[in-house]
Amino acid sequence: MNDSKHSPNNKFRHSRNVLSVLIEEYKRLFKDSGVMLIFLGAAFLYPLLYGVIYMNETIHDMPIAVIDQSNSTHSRKLIRSLDATPDLKVAHMFSNMEEVKDAFFKRHIHGVVLIPADFSHKINRKEQATVSTYSDMSSFLYYRTMALGTNFAILEHGNEVKLERLNDMGIVGRDAEVAATPFTYEDVILYNEPMGYASFLLPALLILIIHQTLLFGISMSAGTAREKNTFHHLIPHNSDRSVFHVVIGKALCYFSWYLVAAVYVLGFIPKLFNLPHIGNPMDIAIMIVPFLLAAIFFAMTLSVFIHYRETGFVVFLFTSLIFLFLSGSTWPRTSMGGFWTTFSYLFPSTFGINGYIKINTMGANISQINMEYIGLWVQAGFYFITTLVVHRWQIIGSRRRMIAEGE
Repeated sequence: MNDSKHSPNNKFRHSRNVLSVLIEEYKRLFKDSGVMLIFLGAAFLYPLLYGVIYMNETIHDMPIAVIDQSNSTHSRKLIRSLDATPDLKVAHMFSNMEEVKDAFFKRHIHGVVLIPADFSHKINRKEQATVSTYSDMSSFLYYRTMALGTNFAILEHGNEVKLERLNDMGIVGRDAEVAATPFTYEDVILYNEPMGYASFLLPALLILIIHQTLLFGISMSAGTAREKNTFHHLIPHNSDRSVFHVVIGKALCYFSWYLVAAVYVLGFIPKLFNLPHIGNPMDIAIMIVPFLLAAIFFAMTLSVFIHYRETGFVVFLFTSLIFLFLSGSTWPRTSMGGFWTTFSYLFPSTFGINGYIKINTMGANISQINMEYIGLWVQAGFYFITTLVVHRWQIIGSRRRMIAEGE
């Protein structure tokens, strides 16, 4: 006796049902201009937009003001050193702090260097002189640029003062240089050599763009389906289709679409904007499969609770920054605390962002991101089950409403 569940006709029927759902979902996407704007416009244009905005990577020639109360040879040398750094540009000279306020409040400058009146006298008396710096903390980039530029200039001028003092003591030439700088150091910057903002932030944003546009688009599509359905159910009852057919068909639609988007976002964009891209493309491809599946099923699970198109936009805005912070890319995960670290594991963006950064920015291979890779597969399996459960609940509800309406 043949098992009808495994007969060729039965397998063909399952495949046909899945394929019909996939085709219908594609037709629904192409007919919905709002969803297409998210899946096509946002997914493909957002990476370009962010890349163009942060193309310069670092701040150069940041305008600052100098208050030179010393008006001496030493103070003028320090001012020239400040202006010579690639970070800073001495845009204004003032005589006191009151004069600085207007330029600072009008955003004409982002930092102030105050050289006191006794600056040269203390140096000549072989005492320790003081230079005060004031930084614009409205952006950490301003602070970092100010700190790097002033420290470099002050250290350089300090070495010159050391050489002058050694020369006065009769120590000259190479002996003076060694005495002034007894040791040298070589700093090696790992993973982000230019210390650029784009190289630091964009890799995380690229993964988040994929995650959030999927969440937004699927939520919007779910809201539309509810609004158009007579009983306001996400999935109308169809006796020939099981919940498995519906979930797999929809997931294949989103997966096939975003597989192409992922190649563009994670493969093309980093090379276009010269972002870190030292990882093996095959390792990225291996990681992106469970990430897309986890993100899709996560979005499909949440979509059951979306009743209106506009709700998807609210969810998108509310979760984007939260997911970015929880990923640990903008704030160290070791400083988050146990609860928030554990809570972050609920979201595919956490494992996706960390896995992609480790591969593409740090050069890790797939075996070195076991936690992220396995975590994504666990999430994909878990959210697949939750998607089946909530969609089955919807189908049963639709069926009951149809029966009740028929009676």
